[in-house]
Amino acid sequence: MSGLTGVVIVLAVLVVIVISKTAVVVPQQNAWVVERLGRYSRTLTAGFHILLPFVDVIRYRHSLKETAIDIPEQVCITRDNVQVHVDGLVYLKVLDAERASYGITDLQFAITQLAQTTLRSEIGRIDLDRTFEERSNINIQLVNELDKATEPWGVKVLRYEIKNITPPQDVLAAMEKQMRAEREKRASILTSEGQRESAINVAEGDKQRVIKESEAAKQRQINEAEGEASAILAVAQATADGLRKLADVVAAPGGYEAVQLRLAEAYIQQLGGLAKESTTLVLPASLSDVGSMLALAMKVIQRPAPPATA
Repeated sequence: MSGLTGVVIVLAVLVVIVISKTAVVVPQQNAWVVERLGRYSRTLTAGFHILLPFVDVIRYRHSLKETAIDIPEQVCITRDNVQVHVDGLVYLKVLDAERASYGITDLQFAITQLAQTTLRSEIGRIDLDRTFEERSNINIQLVNELDKATEPWGVKVLRYEIKNITPPQDVLAAMEKQMRAEREKRASILTSEGQRESAINVAEGDKQRVIKESEAAKQRQINEAEGEASAILAVAQATADGLRKLADVVAAPGGYEAVQLRLAEAYIQQLGGLAKESTTLVLPASLSDVGSMLALAMKVIQRPAPPATA
């Protein structure tokens, strides 16, 4: 019985080993390369698969997810012979598990070395001052070059990102001085432009003030002239109305005699005023002849002829 039990145990162990060798489950986004008797057989995708025991062997396991590989820092020489330390990251994805397994011995090492040599070549084509502004172009060129080189390996290079570009300390000090001088230059330019704009604004303000003052003086003169003209017209209108009324009074019965009386009163009143204003008077010879003076004044006013009777 003990011998039979041992045989059963051995058979059970063999069954477990065979099952473990034949039944495999591939996770999602993975590809496993199977070799049969040392030669490539097939690529297993995600799911459950049955292998031939002791004949089929899973030789390579690849992840189909996007992978990031750190590119170590290295010294690159620019076109103007300045040494800079540059590092980066490369993002890639395995598209063909068979070529990735048999096309290159160490995929990660090969891509790292290829990225470093390509980066040195791209940095050597540009000057130091352009390395920072040409960062995006350098990344694009590196992706193009790496993608061409890794195509036989079944790998797709998606993008490359430069992490740091570090010049030497003396170059950094010189760049800092240059940046400081540039900032001071811009500040001086902005200050001078501000002063110029201020002077222009002040001159423009003075110009507008002079224009407004001249327009105000012009309008004042126009208003004064219009006022004087209106006053002259009003005086003339009043004088005309007075003369018209005087003519009507003279034409009325008794009006001529009333005018004579008024002239006589005014004549006597003016003579009295002359006596009050000065102690020395020069009088006409016919001063006592009031009638002759009235007759002379009344010549201007002709007595209207009486209307003819039928």
